Amino acid sequence: MASEASEQIGYRGPTACAAAGITYRQLDYWARTGLVEPSVRPAYGSGTQRLYSFRDVVVLKIVKRFLDTGVSLQNIRTAVQHLRERGFSDLERLTLMSDGATVYECSSPDEVHALLQGGQGVFGIAVGVVWRDVESALSQLHGERIDTGETLVGTNPADELARRRNRAV
Repeated sequence: MASEASEQIGYRGPTACAAAGITYRQLDYWARTGLVEPSVRPAYGSGTQRLYSFRDVVVLKIVKRFLDTGVSLQNIRTAVQHLRERGFSDLERLTLMSDGATVYECSSPDEVHALLQGGQGVFGIAVGVVWRDVESALSQLHGERIDTGETLVGTNPADELARRRNRAV
């Protein structure tokens, strides 16, 4: 799903919430405050639906994991801004490390090792694992074609009901 085809699929708020493990209230707050804004389609007044890209959903799940481990929202904002500035290419190859105060980007085992040598307690988020978790979750949920608005049903081959729905479409 991380292929070029997935770049043609957007996810509505409830789907993004389900895949990232967050509440709709969190999603709305993060979008309104600019932490994680939908890159496909922002909300334009009441009645319009935000549409999130696959990468947006990955970032939402990363934010959730940082919050769960006690990193402050201010530090998370700094990390998300850094990711936005560097571009989201090769995101799945990163490990994000934090000592609770600062978030570090590590793209090699040597960088992770150097950070661990500092002696303070750190934790890491292997973005590739989050990437695969989001892929798995979204494969069982509904997406939307960006160009036509057509609803797409999840493609989990183990889901018999989804297979039947796909045949009916």
